[in-house]
Amino acid sequence: MTRRRLAAIKAILDRAYGEYDARWIEPDPVQFVWRYDRPEDREVIGLIASALAYGSVAQIKRSVERVLEVLGPRPARAIDSLETKATLQALAGFKHRFNDAADVACLLVFIRGMRREAGSLERFFAEGKPVADIGAALAEFVGRTFSLPRDGIYGRGPLPKHAGVRFFFPSPKDGSACKRLCLYLRWMTRTDTVDPGGWSLVPRSSLIIPLDAHIINIGRSARLTRRTTPGWKMAEEITATLRECDRDDPVKYDFALHRMGLFKREADLESLRRA
Repeated sequence: MTRRRLAAIKAILDRAYGEYDARWIEPDPVQFVWRYDRPEDREVIGLIASALAYGSVAQIKRSVERVLEVLGPRPARAIDSLETKATLQALAGFKHRFNDAADVACLLVFIRGMRREAGSLERFFAEGKPVADIGAALAEFVGRTFSLPRDGIYGRGPLPKHAGVRFFFPSPKDGSACKRLCLYLRWMTRTDTVDPGGWSLVPRSSLIIPLDAHIINIGRSARLTRRTTPGWKMAEEITATLRECDRDDPVKYDFALHRMGLFKREADLESLRRA
């Protein structure tokens, strides 16, 4: 990319970052995280809301609200005293596309296990030390999560390959873009009017952009990536381009780019294409 084109893209993105602020949060699921003031509650709700951030907006909202009702006003405290049988009963009939009550109950049991083992989700993810490689950290996080106790959900023995909870924890090792986990890391690591922040062990510079349909389309049309197949490699490549615009905080542009695509802001999109 030429310096001239890079300068043009950076100017467009910087302007967009300033424009697409908290006023544009609706209908983003990060709004659930902002309901809570305590960091321990925010990181718990963030993982739940990001895990369910697929499907229609209306369905995402209904599903997250259902889980929040079960956990009550102090989600982290509720997680710590979680009883699996009672949770399965409280979530009876839950369905979020192809995930059901057992999948969400297992997600909550895994979160309980993370907190018991490390004291917080941040320390469990980062293993108590600053993260250098986000891809390697994600892969390790997923592997250690699947080794946690699950109180008999899906039966005994290793976690079955068909277990629906696996959908909440994809791994870069499999080529997945890990969109929802990258979204969660963005929420927890960055701090501005959109992202609540709270974590300190994951550098903003190491984040990878959450690769959804809008980012894929913009990435291709604006030539932020040369790749045609979505996946971890494409997410890394788009992030690398954004890193040329802001070395310390490349993923700060994610929300603005997503809003451009979601609300079909053609003038902004065309300016990127022409840059």
